[in-house]
Amino acid sequence: MSGMGLTITPLGEEPSAQEEAPLYDLVIIGGGPSGLTAAIYAARAALKTLVLLGSAPGGQMSNTEMIENFPGFPEGISGMELAQRMQTQAERFGAEVVMDTVTAVDFSTRPFTVSTYSKQYQAKMVIVATGAVPRMLGVPGESEFFGRGVSTCATCDGFFYRGKKVVVVGGGDSALDEGLVLTKFADEVIFVHRRNELRATKIYQERAFANPKVRFVWDSVVEEVLGDETVTGVRVRNVKTGETSVVEADGVFVYVGMEPATDLFKGQLEVNEWGFIVADERQHTSVPGVFASGDVQDYLYRQVVVAAGTGAIAAMEAEKFLGEYPDLERREAESA
Repeated sequence: MSGMGLTITPLGEEPSAQEEAPLYDLVIIGGGPSGLTAAIYAARAALKTLVLLGSAPGGQMSNTEMIENFPGFPEGISGMELAQRMQTQAERFGAEVVMDTVTAVDFSTRPFTVSTYSKQYQAKMVIVATGAVPRMLGVPGESEFFGRGVSTCATCDGFFYRGKKVVVVGGGDSALDEGLVLTKFADEVIFVHRRNELRATKIYQERAFANPKVRFVWDSVVEEVLGDETVTGVRVRNVKTGETSVVEADGVFVYVGMEPATDLFKGQLEVNEWGFIVADERQHTSVPGVFASGDVQDYLYRQVVVAAGTGAIAAMEAEKFLGEYPDLERREAESA
């Protein structure tokens, strides 16, 4: 079975009620750069490792046509190919990779229980690497042109708009920061913002207002992304007058917030006010033996290389934790 170009271990048959859930040293929930890097490190350390890819193998990087800032690939590499290479490397060391979606977890007892649509697993440790997804506008044309003019990452895709005109939707720090990145490539960067003032910090505002490539369309919202084979512009509506107009552009970059994939873990793991899992510098969460890595706990950087780094840390910490597991399990059983 394959998904989005990845080689996937086929799902097993629906287990019977009597079938015992297999026990793994480590179950990794999520198959993006963080989860796959964690799998490489964990499997190489001889941990019995399972990766549950979810519905989007490769995570957000699989939607990126070309990644040009990942070390070791001076000519760039497609996000899908990088994901495939990471998975192949993890499998080479013995990690088991399954395309299945987690539906429930139980971190209240050891070993932990991880349930999917087709099976139930037990795990001495878990790494949550479910990522975060950009909040989209939900307007016509947006999904149709994603990857063909609609993007959520200027650092990833800005180079492709050299000498062109782009629209940036949003007025916060991320929008202005990424928009300023785009001014290195595009001839014109047009910010569409629903208010008549920005929410971004002063330093970003000053830089944007001082940049001759930047202009603003105030008090406006995007109602439709227009295009043929690729994006040709956006239809915007002025929220004060109700008037609509078309802003011509070759690309649209959306920055209206991020949504971490943490619904499964709320009530079991500590999350911050934005819903991201709280993890320390060693990727430990509020539950001993559960680690979090990648964008699910990182609301600042959202880069493949950073996600991979936190995945490596989480796996190394898991290896250390495994040595403490028997004593921890015994102490918790005695105190129960």
